[in-house]
Amino acid sequence: MASPTRTSSEELLKDGLAGRFLAEIVNGSLSPGERIVERVWAQKFGVAQASIREAINILEKDGFVTKESGQSARVINLSEKDVVQLYQVRGALEGLAAYQAALSRPDVSELNSIVMRMRTAAAENDADELVDSDLKFHLQLCKLADNPHLEEHAVRILLPFFAFFRLRLSASKQGVSTWDKDVEAHQKIVDLIAEGEAELAEHYVRKAIGRFANTANKNWIPHDNQP
Repeated sequence: MASPTRTSSEELLKDGLAGRFLAEIVNGSLSPGERIVERVWAQKFGVAQASIREAINILEKDGFVTKESGQSARVINLSEKDVVQLYQVRGALEGLAAYQAALSRPDVSELNSIVMRMRTAAAENDADELVDSDLKFHLQLCKLADNPHLEEHAVRILLPFFAFFRLRLSASKQGVSTWDKDVEAHQKIVDLIAEGEAELAEHYVRKAIGRFANTANKNWIPHDNQP
């Protein structure tokens, strides 16, 4: 059995390596879609290849890289078409989540707390905190539907989506000034769920996701070259 000290050290090493990889991705040293060759990065960071693999697994869980069996991991990359289609799926999925949540009139205190953090982050132009809070809001919304199948699909979509979105927001260097109306739209979602307005909540979420898509399209998502 590994000692607690050794286990703790190994965890710190993996987390530290994951943080270094994330810094390489955010600063553009690793581009969207680029392969992460474990042997190369093990030499660069001066660690065992197994440690690199474990760090990549952390980034995969958080949505920053994708892995397929027998292939090197790649930095998350979504085309303009991917983004459009994912927003469409999100509208349907999260609209259903809002409908189901409103029917049960759940405790929305966590959602309200997240919206408060979003307002503070927007006021302070803290993009990282705003994106983190936005992700937590949508994951919590899907959790309140009390449907594990819906929540499972939401996690699969939202984690890589928000990871890619964070990278694009960082690359654009535009800040978060365009988010003001979108933050208040989140509060409206919370209010409709708290009031038990299931049909209105579903409709509003679908419309709000559409507006979020327009904001992203205008400000942060690179457009594919047209032939």
